[in-house]
Amino acid sequence: MTVVDSNGGLSVSPADEAVLGKNSAEIRAKIPFPMDDPNYVPKQRYYSREFYDLEKEHLWPHAWQMAAREEELPNPGDFVEYEITGRSILLVRQTDGSIKALHNACRHRATELAKGSGRLPGGQLVCPFHGWRWNLDGSSSFVFMDSAFEPRCLDPGELHLRECLVETWAGHVFINMDRNAGPLMEALSPVTELLDGVGVGNMRVKWWKRVILNANWKMAQEAFFEGYHVMATHPQLLMGGGEEAGEYSAQAIDYTAFKNGHARFQSATYGQQIQDRGMFIDYAQVLADGQDAMVLDRDVRVFESLRTKVGDDRDFATAAIGALYDYAAGAGIPMAPLSEKMVLWGGDIYMFPNYLMLPMYGNCLCYRSRPYNDDPEWCQFDVWSLTTYPAGREPERAELLGVFDKTDTEHWGLIPRQDFSNIESQQRGLHTMGFDRLRLSNAYEISIANMHEELDRRLAANG
Repeated sequence: MTVVDSNGGLSVSPADEAVLGKNSAEIRAKIPFPMDDPNYVPKQRYYSREFYDLEKEHLWPHAWQMAAREEELPNPGDFVEYEITGRSILLVRQTDGSIKALHNACRHRATELAKGSGRLPGGQLVCPFHGWRWNLDGSSSFVFMDSAFEPRCLDPGELHLRECLVETWAGHVFINMDRNAGPLMEALSPVTELLDGVGVGNMRVKWWKRVILNANWKMAQEAFFEGYHVMATHPQLLMGGGEEAGEYSAQAIDYTAFKNGHARFQSATYGQQIQDRGMFIDYAQVLADGQDAMVLDRDVRVFESLRTKVGDDRDFATAAIGALYDYAAGAGIPMAPLSEKMVLWGGDIYMFPNYLMLPMYGNCLCYRSRPYNDDPEWCQFDVWSLTTYPAGREPERAELLGVFDKTDTEHWGLIPRQDFSNIESQQRGLHTMGFDRLRLSNAYEISIANMHEELDRRLAANG
């Protein structure tokens, strides 16, 4: 449980393995616009070119980051490109089923070898400029007119495509450009254990979309670090209630900031908070209509089937979840065992530096935020809907459906459109004269402070 210390800083119980609070003066001295106080964030961190360039050189090349879903690469020879601050990485499925991450540059004159995603014909990466070729593992297989080069220019070790570290967890492919980085699971601890408990490893992509936002990548993701914004931003989720319902909703959430910059928020108690059957079903329908991610129409139909079959409203939520699990068992859908770990349903896990997962039932909403066009004030924001399919009936390959405008009502539900609007409005507000810093709640917004403190540690350590 997170508490506030006597100096207004943040601390947690040792069991939460958290690293919180103000960094040392030595660390702060290495960073422009440092976090001098966990209750305030200097506004320049969201638009300063100097700060952005530090992230570009000292964060992204050294951080484990979610680069793809495994189902984007179902077969040997499949590839997908991951781009971050102008650096292009090719993820390639190998013949033994493993995945390699290769820097996307020909060893001759730096031409990019592939773009987007697809399948490598003949199991070869071919340079479009001069026709040099590489095997799936990055080893050189052909140099056109090799006799025209001095032997030392064609050393096999030198011609091998440069590699990144790559590891997988729960259907995700993570890469790290720093070959000396520690193991992925060490970097993601302790949040992977929490997510494993709700079965995210059984989930596969239902849909994947992208939006381009006029906002810093950190600004975009911070919108999802707290539930404090629900009252004003998503009033439809309060089911007709006003500020009183919003206050109850905010106080029903427990926040924890972890080591490595990670964080979570979740229900403060285990069990369904909505007892009224009509409100329970209607709330599920609002989420299904507004996101098509955390709750699906399939789930709502199961709940609706019980509307007249359960006698006491106090028993409805339990009966509804039981029916959902009965349906899953009959359909061959491998759900995680019910336990107190389901307190995470409806909450979220933030994985430093730029990935979030919001699980509920057998589904999950996921976000990834990255800089766009080498501009501190623009980002590309990926959104996934994951769900648990019947065993053996998972979709074969996941593909990006497209890049859609933030106001596109055909491709975005009401909930993401509301969030996108706030994100860009915040970024514009940073430039207002007289505004100098963001002020954070030490009850509801501790994850934001924790992320920035970790970011300063990374920038100072790698600088």
